[in-house]
Amino acid sequence: MLESQIEEKQESQCKNTAVENWLAERSQVIVQFCKLSGYRNQTILPESTQINLFCDLLIDYVSAGHFEVYEQIVQNCDINGAASIQLLNELYPGISKTTDIVVDFNEKYSNKFNSGSELMSGFDNDLSLLGEAIAKRVDLEDDLIDTLKTKH
Repeated sequence: MLESQIEEKQESQCKNTAVENWLAERSQVIVQFCKLSGYRNQTILPESTQINLFCDLLIDYVSAGHFEVYEQIVQNCDINGAASIQLLNELYPGISKTTDIVVDFNEKYSNKFNSGSELMSGFDNDLSLLGEAIAKRVDLEDDLIDTLKTKH
């Protein structure tokens, strides 16, 4: 009995740490996004290292969400019933759409960016689209986090 309580406490601490790390990554993504946004409509373009750093953070954050946080919720849906499954089914398609936008941005700009490149012509629009996707994703993820806290 005592062993199972200890295991549950350790599992809960791991979940909290995973979510905390993931939220810290999300904060870093938002900070870097704001830095890149400062270059919109400017003649001075961001350095390729800045864009690559942003893309790396963005992909790490999205991956952590899919493979750690969301996976925890899916695994616990069997335990906590239909309400959790229903919420996941409602939110996950929206999250997946934002993932597609993230991946497209990463593929277009990561390790390929050059200030003289023709890619720059679409940078402002792509960054704007990505910003909208990040905002939508944050809203959807916050709903999942609330579920994780209250039901798991």
